[in-house]
Amino acid sequence: MSSATDDVNQAIAGELQLMDPRVRASRERAAQLLDPEFVEVGGSGRRWTREAMLDELPDHPGSSVDAPRYEPSGMSGVLLAPGLVHLTFETMIGERRTRHSSIWRKRDGVAAGWRMYYHQATRVPPGVD
Repeated sequence: MSSATDDVNQAIAGELQLMDPRVRASRERAAQLLDPEFVEVGGSGRRWTREAMLDELPDHPGSSVDAPRYEPSGMSGVLLAPGLVHLTFETMIGERRTRHSSIWRKRDGVAAGWRMYYHQATRVPPGVD
């Protein structure tokens, strides 16, 4: 049986993989990390389904090895329940700073493993601590 620390670390590893331009540019690799029931509320306020995110992720910021990449900081997590981890962190990409909250869910069966179930991103205006 895994510990809470192991579970949080696995969710963090998945989160960092989703920031890798090679993963973001590959529908197959990104699909392995997004839960079948994935939903995101982006910094723009747009609601994304799993399919919409997989369709558009290769064109999003941070998806090209030749462009600015996400620089995460302050990533931490807590085990909410067995198989459910909540992560919080900030990113910088270029001059844009964003706060993030993700829920990762561990499942068995067809979609086995740790996958992002929910993600919320909020842009931080310049001058805000």
